[in-house]
Amino acid sequence: MNQRNYQREQDLLVRKNEASGLVPKLLLHVCCAPCSSFCLESLAPHFDVTVFFCNPNIDDPEEYHRRAEEEQRLLREMDLPRPVGFLEGEYNPERFHEAVRGHETDPEGGERCGICFELRLRESAKAAKAGGFDYFTTSLTISPMKSAPRLNEIGERVAAEEGIAFLPSDFKKKNGFLRSTELSKEHGLYRQDYCGCSYSKRDAERREAQRCSEAKTDSASVSASASSCKRCSS
Repeated sequence: MNQRNYQREQDLLVRKNEASGLVPKLLLHVCCAPCSSFCLESLAPHFDVTVFFCNPNIDDPEEYHRRAEEEQRLLREMDLPRPVGFLEGEYNPERFHEAVRGHETDPEGGERCGICFELRLRESAKAAKAGGFDYFTTSLTISPMKSAPRLNEIGERVAAEEGIAFLPSDFKKKNGFLRSTELSKEHGLYRQDYCGCSYSKRDAERREAQRCSEAKTDSASVSASASSCKRCSS
């Protein structure tokens, strides 16, 4: 089976709309300002975009509000061809915890993440339909750590169930992730090292501790090797 090229599908749709003189309304679900930066740069020339900040998985209120405020700052600062709106979803972390109950120890990228993706994309689909949008999509596909086929499958399934069109994407294509890091530096954006929930933060802290431990072990090995060489040459 040939693997779908979701970004090419999006490009073909854009060209079709432009040939017809259309500027469709698009609701863009975003997880944070850094991830949304390239998505906005890529989409704003072709769509009437509204950002949808819907992330109940960010269960630390301080972290949640910091990301929401940073997204709004980015929208004020970016030089885009048309205004981009901002819409905030309901912030209810308990709903996220109820949805993933029993999956607290799942590995990053496991079933818990799939449940979280569907929760946020379904809310995006409902908001898009209620707001009279032509499409909805998500910035999540820009992450090298997230599967574009998985996200597109969930998005398309939810779209069919809710009666709204999903815009396919794989924003990491065309060096999208690299460009997002450049835009983040340009705008001095706050960049976090975990997806958002306390479980992903826990896993990120474990990975960092493991890296530190390995670095110390390597450093000790190099020092021991150097001492051995000195003894051999004396």
